[in-house]
Amino acid sequence: MNETMLWQPSDTRVSSTQMSAFMGEQHNQHAAPASSYSDFHRWSIENSELFWSALWDFAGIKAETKGDQILSNGEQFPGARWFPQARLNFAENLLTRHDEHIALVGLDEAGNRRTLSYQQLFSEVECLASALRAQGVVKGDRIAGFMSNVIETVVAMLATTSIGAIWSSCSPDFGINGARDRFGQIAPRLLFAVDAYPYNGKTVDCLDKVAALADDIESIERVIVVKLAGAGAPTDRHDFIDYQAFAHASQPSPLVFEQLPFNHPLYIMYSSGTTGTPKCIVHGAGGTLLQHKKEHMLHCDLTPDDVLFYFTTCGWMMWNWLVSGLAVGATVVLYEGSPFAHQGRVLLDAIDAEGITVFGVGAKYIASLEKAGLKPRQSHSLATLKAVLSTGSPLSVNSFDYVYREIKADVCLSSISGGTDIISCFVLGNPNLPVYRGEIQSLGLGMAVEIWDDQGRAVAREKGELVCTKPFPSAPIGFWNDPDGSRYHSAYFNRYPNIWAHGDYGEITANGGVVIHGRSDAVLNPGGVRIGTAEIYRQVEKVEAVVDSVVVGQQWQDDERVVLFVVLREGLSLNQDIESELRQLIKTNATPRHVPSKIVQVADIPRTISGKIVELAVKQVIHGETVKNMDALANPEALDLFSNRIELSE
Repeated sequence: MNETMLWQPSDTRVSSTQMSAFMGEQHNQHAAPASSYSDFHRWSIENSELFWSALWDFAGIKAETKGDQILSNGEQFPGARWFPQARLNFAENLLTRHDEHIALVGLDEAGNRRTLSYQQLFSEVECLASALRAQGVVKGDRIAGFMSNVIETVVAMLATTSIGAIWSSCSPDFGINGARDRFGQIAPRLLFAVDAYPYNGKTVDCLDKVAALADDIESIERVIVVKLAGAGAPTDRHDFIDYQAFAHASQPSPLVFEQLPFNHPLYIMYSSGTTGTPKCIVHGAGGTLLQHKKEHMLHCDLTPDDVLFYFTTCGWMMWNWLVSGLAVGATVVLYEGSPFAHQGRVLLDAIDAEGITVFGVGAKYIASLEKAGLKPRQSHSLATLKAVLSTGSPLSVNSFDYVYREIKADVCLSSISGGTDIISCFVLGNPNLPVYRGEIQSLGLGMAVEIWDDQGRAVAREKGELVCTKPFPSAPIGFWNDPDGSRYHSAYFNRYPNIWAHGDYGEITANGGVVIHGRSDAVLNPGGVRIGTAEIYRQVEKVEAVVDSVVVGQQWQDDERVVLFVVLREGLSLNQDIESELRQLIKTNATPRHVPSKIVQVADIPRTISGKIVELAVKQVIHGETVKNMDALANPEALDLFSNRIELSE
């Protein structure tokens, strides 16, 4: 691993972070080590009850009661219960601020801008919660959102969770089958939906899909339509009503926050569903809140004066993570539309216009900026920017270099990794630590993350399975419709009893950082040597002619060979020069075993709606297998490009 240091926080900056304040507080109160993050992380694992209790207090969790017991059945994973006596409300913790400070900024690619202050947000939630109660919504009911990343989505989530009902959303770019496969499993009583959404200069109508969902899912009593494009709710449907008419039909009752157990269901999230029907992952209110406040306050140094942005849709867990920034009292910026609108400048423009301090995007976005030749530090001020976050896929070494060369030299670049499964991160950024080229900065506090080899032994500076050896509060409370917990257990605990196996293939570096080499189920195995796909992508991204790629293993002559599919710049065809450049880069910077046996040009790469490459689906297609759930894909037609390729028959 390249150990080049790209950035180091100044002593002044380190001394002022909330991470330093928390470490100092624990040193004074509990003799925790405060001079070394790795030592402090070890302390947080070895004293997990003390750590999570101290974090609760430091983060200012608002609750009817915290209770005296921090953990019960702590030796059981799954089965451990955090704060079993606590009573709290998630929405109340996101609405503790009641002033005129801007809570939400809603932007779209057409240039529209709306804002809500914290006082206005409270009032809007109060109105909608009153309407929901009038509709008969009670705690435990499921409320679904087929929604864009707009202000009304946040209001609907907060109103829902203030009552103790369960919020579940996906974005309107999901196909009808994909949305039905998700919401149909949880039987929601109400559906919030947008009439349309903007993308790439077009307005995409949603009402036909919304009507089909309402017809197909018997439990839906009413559809509340947010008017974004002027269509609003159809007049010929008695079960459809406009959002404003529903929310403001009568004088609202005072907002009441139901005080509920720590593990009361908050969100139902969904696995990508690329290998079958999506799993319905249930997350608890307390664990989500506590974990998000830890990550925002300590690992991102987010304060009430900050402006937080993440490019996401409502079908990705990063939306839930983003909105939790309200619990810190920060301003949260929402964006709906293409991230590359306005010649790729739209999000960069937003940094300057809104004073964004913490800017989050997918790794693919940063790579695409570089491929497009954009140099933001020359075209934009970016004066407020203090941190850039990246997730969705491993951030390449090239992208690390690009950020510091062409975006901003004095910025904390925090690659983060976790997932929908834990609605948070196992490994992520740290405002107190240097950024090393190609590395995620640190293990998350309170997360007992290790890398295990094939024999189940913890290793450092070696590749292996990312596991978590102790319970943590944001582990799912279970799967929906899984009464005996067997599906939940098989998803994470089958491989190692009492140990969470996350499905990532990674490595802990000499600096105490982490490199994610890809998903374990997509690891290549030529000649019996395990290779993470990210190791190949990092080299491919350096080739100017290539704009996208996917690498898979193909069964061939009693072994597996590496096959690389590439999308080239417009007008280019794969030739010997491009192939030679790819092979030489991979051989020189990785190993000869990483070099693809076949390089094949395709016109497109299939991705999930949240932008992740679907390596498994490509592998299934080239082996003649059926992909079970095409509706999980943003561009399912791209899979046809991989079927019956003559290049793979020889």
